[in-house]
Amino acid sequence: MLRAIIVDDEEDARGTLRAFISQFCKQVEIVEEADGVNDGYRKILNNDPDLVFLDIQMEDGTGFDLLQKIRNPQFNVIFCTAFDEYAIKAFKYSAIDYLLKPIDPDELIEAVSKVKKNDDSASARIESLVENAEKKEMDRITLSSQEGLTFVKLENIMRLESDSNYTHFFLKTGEKITVPKSLKEFENLLPTSRFFRTHQSHLVNLAYVKKYMREDGGYVL
Repeated sequence: MLRAIIVDDEEDARGTLRAFISQFCKQVEIVEEADGVNDGYRKILNNDPDLVFLDIQMEDGTGFDLLQKIRNPQFNVIFCTAFDEYAIKAFKYSAIDYLLKPIDPDELIEAVSKVKKNDDSASARIESLVENAEKKEMDRITLSSQEGLTFVKLENIMRLESDSNYTHFFLKTGEKITVPKSLKEFENLLPTSRFFRTHQSHLVNLAYVKKYMREDGGYVL
């Protein structure tokens, strides 16, 4: 059983989420609810949850503010938010799950199914999220592969290569990381000011490009 806390300053939103969890997520027990950042902080410290459902914008601060207050968080987070393009990009960079309001029960079930009790990577992912959320442009991405999670600075990514529904990341260190997502997803996620699609199957970090040659269909040096 996953012990969970809901943190949202809207009573109706908490009620809807509570009802959905009760109906569709039998493996989750709601142990507390909080109506803001300060209340959520106290209840998280007092209850040691496995999972926190966290709103972004609240009357006394943001969900990011709450996470910053907690040292070495040992719980998983699922954000529940109205559409916020920048925040959603931060979630994707940090491999954090989120639900768009109004919440869809099927998406809730899927997000909860990914949560693991005593997840050793939760603290690192939350730290990455808070770090990215503070910046105007993300500079670190979390890559989820068969080997686990790898936290990579964008400056260390030399290029990406498509392989059907997989993407290979080639790092400055010589390491290769294969992620079960399409190149198109990363093209939409990574900043266009730093990454350029030179070919249908290749996305390159412009910091490592010396010259673009137009002949023979075009290639980079």
